[in-house]
Parts: sequence; C-alpha cells; structure tokens
Amino acid sequence: MSMLTRRRPEARAQTRAGAPKRPRTRRRSFWIGVAFASPFIIGFLGLFAYPILASGYYSFTDFNLFQSPDWVGLDNYEQMANDDVFWKSLANTLVLAVMGVPLTIAIALGGAHLLNTPIKGQPLYRAFIYLPSIIPVVVGGYLWRWLLNTQYGFVNYFLSWFGITGPSWLQEPDWTKPAIVLVVLWTVGGTMIIYLAALKDVPHELYEAASIDGAGPWRRFLNVSWPTVSPVTLFQVIVCLIAYLQIFTEPYVLAQERLNNISSGPDQSMLTYAMYLYQNAFVYLKMGYASAMAWVLFIVTLIVTLVVLASSKRWVHYGSQ
Repeated sequence: MSMLTRRRPEARAQTRAGAPKRPRTRRRSFWIGVAFASPFIIGFLGLFAYPILASGYYSFTDFNLFQSPDWVGLDNYEQMANDDVFWKSLANTLVLAVMGVPLTIAIALGGAHLLNTPIKGQPLYRAFIYLPSIIPVVVGGYLWRWLLNTQYGFVNYFLSWFGITGPSWLQEPDWTKPAIVLVVLWTVGGTMIIYLAALKDVPHELYEAASIDGAGPWRRFLNVSWPTVSPVTLFQVIVCLIAYLQIFTEPYVLAQERLNNISSGPDQSMLTYAMYLYQNAFVYLKMGYASAMAWVLFIVTLIVTLVVLASSKRWVHYGSQ
C-alpha cells in the first residue's frame, strides 16, 4: 500500500511532463500528412470542387464567357423543358444506352468464357481482343468511318459475301445508332478482361459438382458462373450506363462532315446529350444553359444508378449469401 502511495505522485508527474508533448506530436504528424496530401487536395479543390460549384452557379445565369454572368434564376431550366433539340439529344442518348449496355455485357461475358477455355495460343487471343482498347478513340472513330462507308467500306463488303446488301450506316437515321454501338463495342475487350479475371475466381469444384449432377453448359452458366460474377456485372452495368449517358467522341467523329463544322448526323440521329451540351457551351457560347444541362445529366445519371443499385438486391449474389 505504501509503495503504491509513493508511486502515484511520480506517475502523475510523468503524465504532466508528457502531456504537452503528445498534442504537439499529433499536430506535427497531422501537418506532415497534410503536406504530403496537399498535391491531391489542391488538385481536387481546383479541378473538381470549384468547377462543380461554379457550374451550379452558372446554371442560374446568362453567361457567355466574355461578359459577367447575369442572374436569370430558373430560365435556363425552363428553356430546356421547351427545347425540342434537348429532348431529341436526350432520347438519342437513352436509346444508345438501352441498345449498348445489354450488348456490351452479353458480348463481354460470352467472350470471357471463350477466352477462359484452355486452348493453344490463348494468351495471343487475349492480347488481340484487348488491343482495340488501347487505340485512341478518335483514331478508332475515323477508322470506322472508313469501314462503314457505303461505297468502299469493308463492313458492307463483308456482308456481301453472304448475299446481304449493307445499309448506309452513316446516312440513314435508322442505322446511325447501330453504327455508333458497333464502334463502341469494338473496345469491349477491356470489359471482357475484367470478366475473365472474375471467372478465374470461380472454384472448379462447383463446375465439377454441377457436371456430376448432370448440368449442361447452359445450366452450369446459370447456376455457377452467373451468380458468382453477378457483383462484377453490377459494376459493369453501372460503368457502361454512365459511359453511354456521357458518350461524345464516337458520335461526334462519325457525324462529322467537314472539320470544325457542327454536324449531328441525318435528322439529328447522332446528336447525343454530351454533343448538344458541348455545342451550347463552346459553339453557341451559352455557358449558363450548358451548365444547367450538365446538372440535369448528373441528376439523370444519379437516378439511373440508384435504380440499378436498388434492383441489384434481386439478382446480385455475394459470397456471404
């Protein structure tokens, strides 16, 4: 008892002596951490946070980049509701998303199964599939303008081998959207590689057990492969949806008739939402209207993403379930 009584004052003295040093050390560690993270913080504030807040302000103004913005309230949003071209671009974008996302997922998943088959030269096939993904989008777009040409394009020449007369891909409004989706699918190799990595994690014991139970290839896919890769599918669906809702380069290159000329394809069938936003911002210099369009696109993307996430409870299976 007496020893404890003697040690308490010493311990208190040590605590009092060490107490001022801990906060000082923590503050120093904090500011050292901030110094190391400062490049990211400055970049985030300058390149992301400020443009987002500025576009939110400009969406309520009449701004042409050269004069001070004038506050107009909700005029830009009201003008958007009465703009036929706006609705046309939104409809074109949604049609492309409805066409492109299921095709991208189906082709990527089917191709990943083929690439997962143990055959001779498998790494070479995987490299060829992924190769278009590293080609710049603009280069690929101009290449496909040549391939889809009605007179000398290879696509229609290939169809003629089977007695099929190819359409005018870039001149007929009904065929411009399939042409855009075709160009986008050219780079499906990246999505396919992600699916291939997911299929590599499927235990072979599950396939063996399904085979013993008499399950064929299709039944093994439905009962083994699909549930296992469903979290990856959720990720791919959201990424593809966002990419199609923001699609710009492919339709812009395919619709272009002359350099620096505004073109939206026949009957504005290639005018996507991002293209119309770009035209308002940098061609017509209606920066306030373009900012309002950007916020509407953000809200539409957020709603679509939330709907997909809500539906995922029914078809996505995680390992713990």
